[in-house]
Amino acid sequence: MGIFSRFGDIINANITALLDRAEDPAKMIRMMIQEMEDTLVEVRTTSARVIADRKTLERRMARLQEEAVEWERKARLAISKGREDLARAALAEQQAVEEALRQASREVDAIEEQLGILNEEVGQLQQKLDDAKAKQKSLQVREQTNRSRMDMHRSGSREKLEEAFRKFETYERRMDNMEAELESRDLGRNRNLHEEFEDLERDDQVEEALAALKARMQADKRSDD
Repeated sequence: MGIFSRFGDIINANITALLDRAEDPAKMIRMMIQEMEDTLVEVRTTSARVIADRKTLERRMARLQEEAVEWERKARLAISKGREDLARAALAEQQAVEEALRQASREVDAIEEQLGILNEEVGQLQQKLDDAKAKQKSLQVREQTNRSRMDMHRSGSREKLEEAFRKFETYERRMDNMEAELESRDLGRNRNLHEEFEDLERDDQVEEALAALKARMQADKRSDD
């Protein structure tokens, strides 16, 4: 189904308003341009046909003009020969031809008026078509600009994301290094702690031995007394 139903719809159309209401402006403008171009072809075809009709009428008028002149010549000849009856008949034919000539002239005038209207319509259609094509180009530029901005945005977002990953990886590596260093310190600290407990156990053994020795010495002293 076409967007426009008649020539007047195209001429009176507000392209911007139609595009603002369209779900797909790019598709809508393509349809508009196609319909305008089709209508323009139709109007120009009609104009060509009317021009052809005018040329046909102009040729007919030229022949009628020649006939009128010829009938007048015959009427003059008849009068010169004393044949008024033939002169009257010739003049009657001349009048009929001249009436046909006047009718053809009125038809040519009507055709000229129609051609003037068609020429104006072609001009209006062409202007609307030029406006639509300009709007289409503007939409294409806007679409390309938006696409480029989206690509740049996606590219920028990707770079930021990659940068965040790199920072996170660096942070993880730093944490790994710190944990490794702490573990290495803990390993050394665990060995010292073990040795300390061994020392404590040795101290306990020494104390026990010392206490035992003192007990024996006390016992020996009591026995000497």
